[in-house]
Order: sequence, then structure tokens, then C-alpha cells
Amino acid sequence: MSANLKLGKYYGTEIQLHWTFFLLTVWIVLSEVLSGASVDRVLFNLQFVLAVMICVLLHEMGHLLAARKFGIKTTKMVLLPVGGISTVDKTTESPKEELLITLAGPLVNIIIAGILFFAIPVSDYIGYNFLEYFTLLNEFSFKNFLFFLFIVNITLAVFNLIPAFPLDGGRILRAVLDFKFSRVTATRIATTISHVIAIFLLLTGLLFNPILLFLSLFLLIGSFSENQVVHQIDLLKGYLVRDAMLKNITVFDPKETMEDVIRVILRGSETNFVVVKNKKIVGLLYHKDIIENSNKRSLLVQEVMTTNFKTMETKEELSVAYRLMQEETHPFFPVTEKNELVGAIDFDNLHEFLLMEDRLKY
Repeated sequence: MSANLKLGKYYGTEIQLHWTFFLLTVWIVLSEVLSGASVDRVLFNLQFVLAVMICVLLHEMGHLLAARKFGIKTTKMVLLPVGGISTVDKTTESPKEELLITLAGPLVNIIIAGILFFAIPVSDYIGYNFLEYFTLLNEFSFKNFLFFLFIVNITLAVFNLIPAFPLDGGRILRAVLDFKFSRVTATRIATTISHVIAIFLLLTGLLFNPILLFLSLFLLIGSFSENQVVHQIDLLKGYLVRDAMLKNITVFDPKETMEDVIRVILRGSETNFVVVKNKKIVGLLYHKDIIENSNKRSLLVQEVMTTNFKTMETKEELSVAYRLMQEETHPFFPVTEKNELVGAIDFDNLHEFLLMEDRLKY
């Protein structure tokens, strides 16, 4: 179960608040309370966290609207203090489209910063010495609130333009390289540059600031993941779900018992099952649910099965199926053809398919 807070849906996009926002809020409150700060200061900072969250949301909305312009739907958006992570139904192979979609996020922050620059105006904060700055910025004023927000938006734009995955800058770098190289090669080059930046931040963090250690880890994991995903999607190009699906699958009737299910599991390799009634798919039996109810052998399948499920068509692109599986808690789908069950596909057999293709191509 996700620790993120679901904020709702916008045009089919599920928006979630990452748990690190709560961690940031708790850290701010504890820091202020332990330092003896007033209630007004604590409230001021909490309101500022909310404002930052809105700016991050607007940043991601920039990506979402630009992607929608090119027919790409965003299914999920997770907001973090430094940006967001979006899940799309498909990726663009056009470097121009990727460049425009990726630039849209930082551009939103630059526009917000530009509006605040003149609204404050920022020129009022120029020409002070350190002590005067400290005194000025320590005041609880709406003007200071907007100035801090100006700084945050500049920081968000600059930070996200660092040329390293999974930041926007990494995708911008890949898009530029993609004009000359293949997508796989462009991603590999961008990943190498990401690793160099991450190692530099790691060494700097060891010497100066521990926060940079976490940032370097974030970049290392993100760049490795992006390179792997692009490589695997390249392997799946040209293949359909029918090419990798399991054809000889065991199905159960809702009235059968868990005793019947466990017997099948013990004598074979299947772990997830489709439940069918009158040739119609009515549910799925996930391995996790079977294990949890393995001591209740008399339970009917219909009492354990999940009725909220998705199906795939045999003619769907395997690369799209791969992305969909990455989103799901239980990556197991019945496969249909002309509304009839013809098989199933899960991450295990898709992974085996990838291993075989990897050996053939590389």
C-alpha cells in the first residue's frame, strides 16, 4: 500500500502527494519548536510549504498539458518537494516533442518567478549587507513570503535543469542527443553524464553537506532506472502481447474452493489465476490473497477473488503492456481477443521474454 496521499484526479490523472512532503513538514515544525519559535513563525513556514507544493503542482501541470498536446496522457502524478514523478500511458519517440514537454515544467517556474520579480519587486532586496538582510528577511511579512517563493521557483527551475536523470535536465540532454543518435544511445550517453554528476555530488557531500549524498543516490538510482527502461522498451519494439502471453492457463469457477486452487498451485508453476463464469471473466486470484487464505480451504473462490481488474488485448503493443505492469501492484492481466479469454500475461513471463530478446539482440 502506498504511503503517498491521494489528492484527487484531474482529467484522468491521479495526483498524489509524496510522503517526503510530510517528512519536510514534521522536520520544519520540530526545528521551529525546538528553537523556541513563536506560533506565528511555525504557521508562516507551514503556509510556505503549502505554497511550495502548489508551485511543484504547477510545474508538473506544465509537463502534463504539454504532453496532452501531443496525445500523451498522464495517468499518475506524484509531487515531491524538488519536483514530481509522472506516469504516462506512452512515451514519445520524437526528440522535439520530448524537448518541449520537458521544458514546459521549468518554464512554469520561470514564469512564476518572473511575475513575482516585478510584483514584489525584487529590486527592494538589493543593496543590503548581511546583517541588514538577516534583519529584513526575519520579518513576518507577505512581501518576504513572496520573496522566498521567488527564490524557491528559481531554485526549482535551476535544479531541474541539471543535466542528469531523472531530472528534467537529463531528459532535455537526451532529447538533444536524440537528434543525432538513436534513443538507446542518447539515453546511454545521458546516463553516463548523470553518473558523473552523481559521483561529483557524492564526493562533495562527503566533504561538505550530507544532503548531497541523498541527492547523488537519487540521481544514481533514477539514471540507472531510466537507462534500463529505455533499453527494455527497445527490446520490446515490434512485439505484441500475443507474442509473450501465457496460453495454457488454468481458470477457476467462482464456486470452486481454495482447496482446489492450492492443489493446482502445488502441482504446477502458476501462481495467479483468472476466474471465469459462463465464459466471462469475473475476477482474478492473486498469489498474495491465496497465501493469506491458504488455511481456509473451504472458502469459495468468489470470496477471495478480486473483481477490480484490467485486461489486455492480444494486439496491444508489448512495450505499452510493460509500462502498465510497472504501475500495478499485481502485474497480472487476462488477455482477450474479440472479448474472449485466450491467455494471461504477468511480469515473470515478460521478464523471461526480455532476457531471451536481450541475448538475441546483444
